[in-house]
Amino acid sequence: MGKETTTFKLRYRSFSVMLFIIFAKCQSDDDVVSDASAAAAVDDIDYAADDTFTSASGIETVCVFPNNAPRVVHAGEDSELLVGFKNDAESSLNVIAIKASIHLNYDHRYFIQNLTAQAFNNATVPASAQATFPYIFAVSKFLQAGSFDLVGTIIYEIDQQPYQSTFYNGTIDVLEAGGVLSIESVFLVALGVALLVFLVVWIKNEINNFSKKTKRASKVEVGTGTTDSSLDEWLQGTAYTQSQSGKQSKKKK
Repeated sequence: MGKETTTFKLRYRSFSVMLFIIFAKCQSDDDVVSDASAAAAVDDIDYAADDTFTSASGIETVCVFPNNAPRVVHAGEDSELLVGFKNDAESSLNVIAIKASIHLNYDHRYFIQNLTAQAFNNATVPASAQATFPYIFAVSKFLQAGSFDLVGTIIYEIDQQPYQSTFYNGTIDVLEAGGVLSIESVFLVALGVALLVFLVVWIKNEINNFSKKTKRASKVEVGTGTTDSSLDEWLQGTAYTQSQSGKQSKKKK
């Protein structure tokens, strides 16, 4: 699949097209992030999905998967992560959106899915302030279970100049929807049972064929004794024929 070339004003094309309106609750130690709880729909983002920007100096980001240390997500179900944002720049900034995508973990050139982008209205982070932005995403329910790389980016503006910072670029484990028994597992179990039944039937047929051959070989024909004429001619005049003729003459008497 190629990357989306449409803007955020259009829909994201992915395996499962799901648009979420998320409300961000931003926290700060001493400074208040103005209007950070007002989240915007994807329609309000003015940048294209494949636009890339440089990172501004003095910006630090961190990512946490709350209550999900193994970073396991279920296909088709919502998962949440928190983006920690620290502004050590000299001026305040406006957070525009958070976006993410799924890639093959051994080669990022193979793009799997664009995840739902989350936009923010008037999410201002003053200089020397910190804020936390939640991001909820869902991978396609048709995505096969396995390990993939999640690349998450936060887009922001400083003096109306767009920048972006990657807050996460690492592996997540995707489990198929439906719990422990996945479609692949059911298929493999069914295939194993079919092979086992076939093996049992084959062994049974081989045993039956072997038994039939054994019975045929053990049969012995029992009938009246016969004398081969060629054998009689060969024994003619020997002691054996003379003794046989003597026995027969005694029986006649």
